[in-house]
Amino acid sequence: MNLVECVLPASVGALHALRGGDPEGPKVIALHGWLDNAASWIPLLDLLPQPLDVLALDLPGHGRSVHLPPGTEYSPFVAINAVLDAADALGWERFALLGHSMGAGISSLLAAACPQRVRRLVCIEALGGLGEAADQAPARMRDAIAQARLPSRRPLRVFNALAAPIRARMQANGLSEASARLLVERGVRGVDDGWVWSSDPRLMLPSLYRATHDQVDALVASIDCPAQVILATPAQHYFPEPLRSQRAARLRHGQVTVLPGHHHLHMDDAPAVAGVIGGFLGEA
Repeated sequence: MNLVECVLPASVGALHALRGGDPEGPKVIALHGWLDNAASWIPLLDLLPQPLDVLALDLPGHGRSVHLPPGTEYSPFVAINAVLDAADALGWERFALLGHSMGAGISSLLAAACPQRVRRLVCIEALGGLGEAADQAPARMRDAIAQARLPSRRPLRVFNALAAPIRARMQANGLSEASARLLVERGVRGVDDGWVWSSDPRLMLPSLYRATHDQVDALVASIDCPAQVILATPAQHYFPEPLRSQRAARLRHGQVTVLPGHHHLHMDDAPAVAGVIGGFLGEA
C-alpha cells in the first residue's frame, strides 16, 4: 500500500498520519501501541485485501504528532477525542478501527462510547484498556501526582547514529531489525548533534486513573459491532490468562484467535495476522 504523509487538525493540535489505499474504499483508522507510531502498520497494510482507505494515525505525543501542553495528562479520553477529530476532519462518519496494544484499548473504548460511528473492530494484543482492583486507586493517584510534580527530567539522550535507537527497540521489544527501523525512523527527530526520540517524555509518567476490571468488562460487553481479537502466545504480563480470554468472551459479536509470536506480531509476523483479518475490515 502506498502511504503518504498527512496532517489533520484536532482540538489538541496537529495530528500526523500515514494514509493510503483507495479513497473510495471502506474507511479504516489504525491506532498504534504505546511509544510506537503509525509506521508500525506498514508491514501489515501491504498484505490486507483491498480496496481499503486507511488512516494510520500518530496518537498525541507519539511519532510526529503534537505533544500535549504542560499540566495536561495523556489519557484514553484525550486519545479518543483526537481520533474522532481526525475522522471528522476527513468527513468520515463511520469507519472500522484496527488497533495494537494501547491502540487496541483505545479502539475498543471508542467502539463502546460511539457505537454509531464504529462499524468493525480489530484488536491486537489488548481489549478494553488496562484495569485494576478498586483498592489500588489511592496508591495510583498518590504516585501519579508525585511523579508529575517532580522537577523536569534530564535532557533527552542524543544519538549520533540511528543504529543505537534501533538496537534499543530490538532489545526492548524483541523486534526484528527491519521492524525496529520502521518505528525508529518515524520515532526520532533531528537535532544539531544527531537524533532524539520524538515522543513526549511525559508518556512515561504513571496514569492518574485506571478503571476497575468490572468497568472494563462492562465496556467490552457493550461493544455492538463485529470484532476480532488477535492475541500472541505467550501472553503479556499486563494481560495474562485467563483474564484476556474471559474479557474477549464478553464481546457480543467477537472472534478470538491466538497465534504464536511476540507482542509486535503484526509487524514481525504480518502474513499470519493478515491471514486472520482477511477481508473483515472491508465488510459492511
